[in-house]
Amino acid sequence: MSRPPFAPFTERDVEIVSAQLGREARDVIGIAARCVCGAPTVVATKPRLSNGTPFPTLYYLTHPAATIAASHLEANGRMAELAAELEAEPEIAEQYRAAHEAYLADRASILEVDEIEGYSAGGMPTRVKCLHALIGHSLAAGPGLNPIGDQALAECGWSPEVCACAPDQRGA
Repeated sequence: MSRPPFAPFTERDVEIVSAQLGREARDVIGIAARCVCGAPTVVATKPRLSNGTPFPTLYYLTHPAATIAASHLEANGRMAELAAELEAEPEIAEQYRAAHEAYLADRASILEVDEIEGYSAGGMPTRVKCLHALIGHSLAAGPGLNPIGDQALAECGWSPEVCACAPDQRGA
């Protein structure tokens, strides 16, 4: 099994992610997506943290403007609407299941963790639980894999193609 192609990361990337999160970034293994300015938007995190805790969220959305945009969609009830679409549209459901399987394969290529086996993120493969996680997965995997994440990203009003980074958190 091959490892997902994460961009190399620097100490500066980890500093930016820590500033974005408002806490020290833990167990970073790569930058899975970046803003047009080069700043991290999605961090890849070890499936088992160094303190031993299982961590199922391989692709973690960190960009503040992106997380705010995802939160607005969630607060406005978009998760329930997307869940209804998932239930009503077999083709979307099949694509979402494939996204779940791809997520599991990405994580397993790094480390298999028994406690989180079969669990991906965002409610996949049958629910819509967290748009932050689904948008993070779409940004990391690229368009066309995760239909719910792609839809949420398209609707959220934020784009990695338009820099909305704080001046001290811009990439090099």
